[in-house]
Amino acid sequence: MAVRREAFLDHVKERGEYDTPQEAERAARVVLALLGAHLVGEVRAQLAARLPEGFALILLNPLQSAEPLTPERFVRATAAWIEGATEQTAAWDVSAVLSTVADSAGDDLLSEILLQLPVGYDLLFGRPRPT
Repeated sequence: MAVRREAFLDHVKERGEYDTPQEAERAARVVLALLGAHLVGEVRAQLAARLPEGFALILLNPLQSAEPLTPERFVRATAAWIEGATEQTAAWDVSAVLSTVADSAGDDLLSEILLQLPVGYDLLFGRPRPT
């Protein structure tokens, strides 16, 4: 079941310590567009079903990526898409959004998501895995 848009943005806003819901939404849009480029098939569809409709559409119609980005490059790409962002602020944005996504996904789906991503994304989702 999809979480409500307001609840999703409230979590992102709180975790990112944003001043406005618009800042939280901007971060969510960019991060989900980049994430969608890395997920395929049923995993992406299942995650989209658990997100608010507008964010689900962003995930399902992602930015294009020629290759999977390492976590570091994912953060740099986020910084490039958010006006005025630095790598440090983008890391904060990514963490705020992806930890909220992890809550929406649940443990089982998150495990499947992480299987499609390069090593290290567990930290971006705020769910470190034992090595």
